[in-house]
Amino acid sequence: MPVKAISVLGSTGSIGTQTLEIVDCFPEHFRIVALTAGNNLDLLVRQITKHSPELVALADTNLLKELDECLSSLPLSDRPQRFPKLVGGSDGICTAASWPTADLVVTGIVGCAGLLPTIAAIRAGKDLALANKETLIAAGPVIIPELAKSGSKLLPADSEHSAIFQCLQGTPWNQDVTRLSTGIATPGLKRIILTASGGAFRDWKAVDLGKVTIADAIKHPNWNMGKKITVDSATLMNKGLEVIEAHYLFGLDYSQIDIVIHPQSIIHSMIELVDSSVLAQLGWPDMKLPILYCMSWPKRLETPWPKLDLAEVGQLTFQTPDKNKYPCTEIAYEAGKAGGTMPAVMNAANEQAVALFLEGQVSFLEIPKLIEAVCERHQSDLEKNPTLSDILAVDIWAREAVYQSMINLTQRTIHVL
Repeated sequence: MPVKAISVLGSTGSIGTQTLEIVDCFPEHFRIVALTAGNNLDLLVRQITKHSPELVALADTNLLKELDECLSSLPLSDRPQRFPKLVGGSDGICTAASWPTADLVVTGIVGCAGLLPTIAAIRAGKDLALANKETLIAAGPVIIPELAKSGSKLLPADSEHSAIFQCLQGTPWNQDVTRLSTGIATPGLKRIILTASGGAFRDWKAVDLGKVTIADAIKHPNWNMGKKITVDSATLMNKGLEVIEAHYLFGLDYSQIDIVIHPQSIIHSMIELVDSSVLAQLGWPDMKLPILYCMSWPKRLETPWPKLDLAEVGQLTFQTPDKNKYPCTEIAYEAGKAGGTMPAVMNAANEQAVALFLEGQVSFLEIPKLIEAVCERHQSDLEKNPTLSDILAVDIWAREAVYQSMINLTQRTIHVL
């Protein structure tokens, strides 16, 4: 296969660093042309030195001078082969997303911050490896028409939707991704089964969740991920988000998308076909595999990674999620069914509520209460056919509404006491 030029959005985060590890493993297949990052300059400098990108974008423009000085002060032997062009701010991130020489854009920016760069990449006709699920969830009604206009391929890089995509390669898709994100149901596909680890509290009783600490919530039993996504896994909101994403990606109704707890995280998701056959994709819990599949698709590359040993795994078990323990999944299903701007409101409210929890301002059990309160407030203002401006506006509104809901919740608690 020809060498693919890669732009990595969020290169110092979990998805970004694993993408660069893949490039290190397969330098004959991939090269880096653009990187974007937040404020981890030490790691970014090492990435620039190793991969010599043509462009580097920082979200914070105030750090550009410091980055330039860091690169200029490197010993000659450690300097990159060429100094990259440095840009900053939202416009700079979008420039990296639409960089002319890039063949594929890996979107690893967490949360709704990835929305505008994703649209920029699509409008530039770039193929995407989408690891940022929030973008499609918040702006599915906007993203889908943009994909249709540009012809860009959107390949799912998270483990669950990659598993579904891989299983579909043996169906009438026949390695065709043109149905992705079109809202058109896949021929022969009856049901999607998303597997969930159950998160940090899968073995806890619901009555004990009032004792949860931040340290408890960010300790995932199977996966090594960022704090926000790890908390989402603990609340099971990550599965709720994935339900909405699966709806947009594969065109099934919400009644045809189920969640099952699978503690071992070996089966990454399953599909049921109309003849009742169930296909599954299995592997160790390692995000590099779904990222690599996006990067190499439609080819597969032989890897030096540990091979799955089912005898070592021993058993694969499943259970139905407890709705009392995981109320966020029901909130997500209802937001998805409401459609329009509601998923964007729910997503923004979740991001803000999780941020408040990680700051110690609200309890773990208050996360779903805040999200639900904000969604209820939005009911009367829901826009069924939103524009990009509508999506961005409700995202801002929902984050502010979380603070008001937090105040109301605190006042009610004080009143009760």
